[in-house]
Amino acid sequence: MRTVPITPVRLAAGPLILRPWAPEDAAVLAALYDDAALRRWASAPVHDGPSAARWLAEQRHGWETGERLAFAVEEDARPAGHVVLKRPASTAATAEVGYWTAAHARGRGVAPRALTALADWAFTTFAGDGLTRLDLLHQVDNTASCRVAEKSGFALSGLLPAAPPDFPLDGHRHIREAPRAT
Repeated sequence: MRTVPITPVRLAAGPLILRPWAPEDAAVLAALYDDAALRRWASAPVHDGPSAARWLAEQRHGWETGERLAFAVEEDARPAGHVVLKRPASTAATAEVGYWTAAHARGRGVAPRALTALADWAFTTFAGDGLTRLDLLHQVDNTASCRVAEKSGFALSGLLPAAPPDFPLDGHRHIREAPRAT
């Protein structure tokens, strides 16, 4: 288990800002989760202010342990999505990324831009730790996630069997390799 805190950072992705989630985001987070499509694909149990506050505390803890580095994706100073880098071991060659996009921001390239910025940052920041590959996993019926993965440079690499309850249906694994040093 990683026990090395990572200092939270802010990243720019064109007009988007990726910043750590903050406690004051609870109300807007709960409102974003009022979207049925978001609840279908995201696994977080956010349904009101207190559950949003718990989720935000978990994200802060992820930075403190270095295991889960979560960013609010802001567009025009309001949350438009979420991206996360999951690194349970500080010396692992592979990490996982995840994301979701708010209803008001879907279909406009927010997720691919944010994921690309996250991946570029991760490969630069953790190259010395040996990070060489990022995985993006999603259910096979989530065709929008396939498009986002491809636009973000994550190639489809294989099928994953269902693993209920967290992954109830078969899935896709997309990978993005670290850039080769020239």
